[in-house]
Amino acid sequence: MYARTKLMMVMLAAFPALAMAQETQVVKIGFSSPLTGAQASAGKDNQGGLTMAIDALNAKGMVIGGKKIKFEAVMEDDQADPKSGVSVAQKLVDMGVKAIVGPYNSGVTIPASRIYNDAGIVMGTVASNPKVTMQGFPYVFRVAASDSQLGGKMALYAAKELKVKKVAIIDDRTAYGQGLAEEFAKVAKANGMQVVGTEFTNDKATDFNGILTNIKSKKPDAIFYGGYSPQGGPMTRQMKQLGLNTLLLGGDGICAPEMGRLGGDAITDQVYCTQGGAMLDKLASGKAFAADYQKRFNRPAETYAASFYDGMMLIAQAMKEANSVEPKQYISALEKIHYKGVAGSYEFDAKHDLKQSPVTVYRFKGGAPEALTSY
Repeated sequence: MYARTKLMMVMLAAFPALAMAQETQVVKIGFSSPLTGAQASAGKDNQGGLTMAIDALNAKGMVIGGKKIKFEAVMEDDQADPKSGVSVAQKLVDMGVKAIVGPYNSGVTIPASRIYNDAGIVMGTVASNPKVTMQGFPYVFRVAASDSQLGGKMALYAAKELKVKKVAIIDDRTAYGQGLAEEFAKVAKANGMQVVGTEFTNDKATDFNGILTNIKSKKPDAIFYGGYSPQGGPMTRQMKQLGLNTLLLGGDGICAPEMGRLGGDAITDQVYCTQGGAMLDKLASGKAFAADYQKRFNRPAETYAASFYDGMMLIAQAMKEANSVEPKQYISALEKIHYKGVAGSYEFDAKHDLKQSPVTVYRFKGGAPEALTSY
């Protein structure tokens, strides 16, 4: 009798431990960015931001729905290619992710967003083309500035501060580059700038001599480039070789040290760009994030590391507020969220764009962008 009672006591004592072991729930978070190819540097930058957020959340030990949550990132390379991005989206949906942080490129985000939305998975993207949120998909959120903010603010700064009168515009025909250039042109014209030429290239090009020679004959004060660093760097080299001594302006796609690595001594203080968010070095949280990122990855945080970090953090906060990791349960909390992150404050409008998205203007110095002012 004593032995049976003792056995029952041992079994009962074991049940709480067994229950505790079952309390941890693994929550998969999808990531989509280019990890190979010309834009791999940007993708690695994004990946680092998400990795830091996942590790910080797991160290904190969040409890949601009575269970300890362990976040697990599923990192996928979309190669900055729409077809690859759609394949990645289907793969992540099939794996049962509870959110997707990304994609990076607008051209990838627009077709992939339909797949995530149809599956009822929340997507927090930095892709800036206005079409991303104009589709009206309830599960799609933009966690950074849009083209209208990035391109428009660069045009305002060029007109009011740089006193640009004549500008030529080049875009790479991607959804991002084209949208950015269109917004720049619209605001530039409204502020008295003359667009003296419009040229097109693509996001695989390496030779820009033809279009630059054509632009040189029109004697602009500045060239605005809607595209990314892998083309922006070589383009600036070729501008120097042609004696095209003019300002080069761009958006967040060229706002990275990669411009300096690819453009060499052609990347001078004649190059300006805009990036969403406030100036990190002016914020205590921004300085700490940048220092932690450098220490961990032995490289500086570039364009969107902080936004990918914040994107994960605000999704986790929405899950906590809704007490659920299921998108259909926490989406309403995300729509109403007021979250202060590393790159700024987050609050969404009816289209799921940020209500307030400050834009910082950068000027290159020593081959790297240096923040000038928030605009």
